[in-house]
Amino acid sequence: MTGTLADIIPPASTPAPPGGTARAALRTARPRQWLKNVLVFAAPGAAGVLFHGHVLYRTLAAFGLFCVASAGTYFLNDVLDAAQDRRHPTKRLRPVASGQLPVPAAVGVAIGLMVVALGLSALLGPKFLVAMATYLVIPGVGYSLWLKHEPVFDIGAVAVGFIVRAVAGGLAAYVPLSDWFLIVASFGSLFMVVGKRYAEHLGLGVEAADHRSTLGRYTVAYLRYVGAVSSAVAIAGYCLWAFEKATPNGYTVHGAIWFQLSIAPFVLAILRYALVLESGGGGAPEDVVLGDRALQALGALWMLSFALGVYAL
Repeated sequence: MTGTLADIIPPASTPAPPGGTARAALRTARPRQWLKNVLVFAAPGAAGVLFHGHVLYRTLAAFGLFCVASAGTYFLNDVLDAAQDRRHPTKRLRPVASGQLPVPAAVGVAIGLMVVALGLSALLGPKFLVAMATYLVIPGVGYSLWLKHEPVFDIGAVAVGFIVRAVAGGLAAYVPLSDWFLIVASFGSLFMVVGKRYAEHLGLGVEAADHRSTLGRYTVAYLRYVGAVSSAVAIAGYCLWAFEKATPNGYTVHGAIWFQLSIAPFVLAILRYALVLESGGGGAPEDVVLGDRALQALGALWMLSFALGVYAL
């Protein structure tokens, strides 16, 4: 945490407009970023059991709980980052940084949402509860208070947030997690997070360290190196996973060709995302996914081919 209390609490001259506190709170919850929580559907979807009995309901519940939990962490992060956000060209417009949402209200909402998410997680089983607690402790509170100021650890903490979502979906649905699934989820997450740091580094230039202290410790060459390593491992892991799905125990299954064909759109999607990063995008991964039509088409082709393999059509 940096800055004084005066830095964090916005001036009294910028109150929220009448009836605007609720809108400010909704903006702080960042509904667009809830797109990340669809990762909870990955494990049951890959196992072909997403629409089996109660699995879909448990997975939807997991998705809802992660939306609540992630919203809580966004409120906390915005309170602690208010001083830095005011020096950022776009983040200065966030409700807490601009004074539209009072700090006490934001803190209260953050605590309330995280407590609710953690409490209700017990209904999905002790393992899911542990996953939710891990999410709240490491990429949530731990990142906001300390880890975001530590080079490498800040990248790892954010990546953990993606990985936990993917693992939690399997735990909620009682789906065994493949080793290759975990490798792809881990290094794919790392690639996304490094890409975000890379985009921030390019976009903010010499002022990058003023907004995020770790950016002053990273070089463009280092971020490119980590991005190359993580994307390479993710691609290799996915290829091995696809071939394992196609030939479990050495026997070729019906529909195996679709698993193998799914490698092409997966690799192309990684390469497309890398191109977006080099073009200056990627600062907000959800905006890239929602705004890049080519990436959406590749994602749809990948999901279609993988689904055809899972359901052996």
